[in-house]
Amino acid sequence: MDELKNLTYDDLHVGASMEITHTVTATNVAMLSQLSGDAEAFHPETDKTDEKLSVQGVCAVALMSNVVMRRLPGPGSRIINQSLHAGGFITDGDELTASVRVHNKYPGDRTVELDIRIVNQHGDNVLWGSLTVLPPGTKGRFADSRQTAFYMPRNDSFAKMYAACAGIPPVLTAVVHPCDREALLGPVEAARKGLITPVLVGPLAKIRAVADAEGVDLSPFEVIDCEHSHAAAEHAVSLARLGKVQALMKGSLHTDELMAAVVKSATGLRTSRRVSHVFVMDVPAYPRMLLVTDAAINIFPTVEEKVDIVLNAVELAHILGIALPKVAVISAVETVNPKIQSTIDAAMLCKMADRKQITGCVIDGPLGFDNAVSEAAAKTKKIVSPVAGRADILIVPDLEAGNMVAKQLQYLAGADSAGIVLGAKVPIVLTSRADSVAIRMASTAVMALIAHYRSTGEIPMNTP
Repeated sequence: MDELKNLTYDDLHVGASMEITHTVTATNVAMLSQLSGDAEAFHPETDKTDEKLSVQGVCAVALMSNVVMRRLPGPGSRIINQSLHAGGFITDGDELTASVRVHNKYPGDRTVELDIRIVNQHGDNVLWGSLTVLPPGTKGRFADSRQTAFYMPRNDSFAKMYAACAGIPPVLTAVVHPCDREALLGPVEAARKGLITPVLVGPLAKIRAVADAEGVDLSPFEVIDCEHSHAAAEHAVSLARLGKVQALMKGSLHTDELMAAVVKSATGLRTSRRVSHVFVMDVPAYPRMLLVTDAAINIFPTVEEKVDIVLNAVELAHILGIALPKVAVISAVETVNPKIQSTIDAAMLCKMADRKQITGCVIDGPLGFDNAVSEAAAKTKKIVSPVAGRADILIVPDLEAGNMVAKQLQYLAGADSAGIVLGAKVPIVLTSRADSVAIRMASTAVMALIAHYRSTGEIPMNTP
């Protein structure tokens, strides 16, 4: 356990300073979101003064308090007054640096005035201002007894993805019809993080209007003018088909519009595989990354289509560093029942794997959701399987089941998630207006890793 020291009024001098750096994690987001009452964890907003802070402000204030109450002046200090300004844009994975400097000392009441500044990794101000602090009256040494047991543990899967992305070049990405606030700010922030180089495809006047309203400088980005969303989808797909971009990102058009252009037989991005969607999830109660598929595209897939869904997910697992993923084909029961088609499909998929028609994974099913993810449940039901209780990939019976599984993990189990479309010539991010900034960034990171792998054959992520 670390030891903390404090400084009294007499120990301090004008100009004394302290600085710490902290990387924002998904756990920070979850806890501070609950404490602040802000359901939308991180979001951009204009600079505000003396107003109720969003989670991004709460996060910055917490970091500032960490420096003052634990470092300078340290334990025993009391904050008497404050004048703080919050602004900027904080997302999961940002690196925040907090600095505190003694600006003045007041012998009358033995208080000190501290200058406060917190910046992100780009040097942008997140929190700044001043504090009036009463330093501790006596010096001492204190055990660092911070209790963190109440935090739900995570696998830091997304932090690992961001770290892997730091070692690869930005992915040239066509952003289709970025004509509202979320659709434009998402790729702009992804560009700031070095994940993508966006090519904005859509009506120029609408894109400029959104950029002007949000204070976004479009000059660093290529903008291709298309008269409407259908034309934007067709043009973006043609760019991908010709190899002029490495990935696609959905903007403010309907998913059906974009995917209709993607799956066209003559001019689309079809491959020998069926297109499918995968949720990449970091579930606090689960000790490994979890992939759920298909919860967004294939409504009632046949067993033949499920083969492609499995293979798409297995390829993604390999790219994310899972060398031999364990695939659970889930149903309502763990035994083959001729009246339940998903159990028959599961049995067929397992036999196809036995015959090497499906490779690169260990697959078993049918398994119930409980015994797919819980070793205790599998043991109770006497299921002997290399997959049961330790699944890396869940193959769901149909879109309805998959959608409910993914959303329950998100909203009831506190899972972080990212979504990606596979099976086309390039990876595709299908963002939703309900997606938080963290989800958008995580989905973009997954897309970047896939695009890098397909262009180089390299797997930069290493997951035990």
